Amino acid sequence: MWSDAQVEELRQVGLDAGLSAVGTCAIGSWTHTRGLLESRRADGLAGGMAFTYRKPARSTEPGRIIRNARSLVVGAWSYAQSVPAAPGPASARVARYATADHYAHMDAALGVIAAHLRARGHRCVVTSDDNALVDREAAWRAGIGSAGKNANILLPGQGSWFVLGSVVTDADLPTARTPVPDACGSCRRCLDGCPTGAIVAPGVVDARRCLAWMLQAPGEFPREWRVTLGDRLYGCDDCQEVCPPNRRADAAVNGALTATDPPLEDDPGSWVDAIAALGLTDDELLARFGRWYIPGRDPGVLRRNLLLVIANVAPADAPGLTDALRTHLRHRDDVVAATAAWAAIRTGHASLLDEPGVAQRPAVRAEVAASARGDEDSPP
Repeated sequence: MWSDAQVEELRQVGLDAGLSAVGTCAIGSWTHTRGLLESRRADGLAGGMAFTYRKPARSTEPGRIIRNARSLVVGAWSYAQSVPAAPGPASARVARYATADHYAHMDAALGVIAAHLRARGHRCVVTSDDNALVDREAAWRAGIGSAGKNANILLPGQGSWFVLGSVVTDADLPTARTPVPDACGSCRRCLDGCPTGAIVAPGVVDARRCLAWMLQAPGEFPREWRVTLGDRLYGCDDCQEVCPPNRRADAAVNGALTATDPPLEDDPGSWVDAIAALGLTDDELLARFGRWYIPGRDPGVLRRNLLLVIANVAPADAPGLTDALRTHLRHRDDVVAATAAWAAIRTGHASLLDEPGVAQRPAVRAEVAASARGDEDSPP
């Protein structure tokens, strides 16, 4: 077992590399968490999401990641940042965790910890944001933070604006002596503040109602939540923005990105010009947003999301709007074409639906009929 002094040295290595918190815990079998994943998947709460729901037996057994694994070193990387006002009338909002490749920064910092361990003769591997491990469970066990009602980990005094990752190692490291105390108490602002009521119980999210997941899921976007989606292009921060610890963290940022996570030239940033993005080729779309999870690497999912934003926020006279709608009404993907039809109706350009090559298209006709019924105005 490593001594307290050795663990503190390891922790300092991670902090010096830019992590906001570092903790350790012994490898264990997370049977309770496995049961939760399996029961929620059986109840339909996964909503088609794979990730750690795909193989709970794997994602709750960190000892499977490397031979003779004994411990985890868990790190948290801050993506706290100010969010500027929308720069234009057809701006699409990007959730804070997706504005830059924050995971790359964190993985590099965890790599410094891994190098420190390897220099002492230990085997290790860095893992984050995949189906190999339930990151939040690891962070809780390592004493990084407490489990929030919004299903995120709350770091003491810092909130939940963090991505999480681990170094799995055969080093014998201690587990955090005591879990971090609950930071939520009687507060339920995240439950009440979720625009779709997706947080159905403290710490329990129904993915079928979560806007962040709907934006990642393939196929038609649920009609009953299209208006509620508003200007969101990727992700949703509402449950974090209303959280009191995060509001205090936002005040501390005071208009600047975190110093350890500077924006890069090819990062999407907080806002995307939706009409301009629709003018990109498929290859250009994937080059710009390819770090995001896009099912099947299908740029049609991005086009669908951009059209939804346009339908909700673009003024009828926005430059380039008519051309973007006309092009996408003829798109080879029926979902894209149908979403363009909805956007045309919402923005006052329904006359485009009568043009040759559009009027008789079944996907467009079905969308026109559904819009006439007002389905998007009736969430369950």
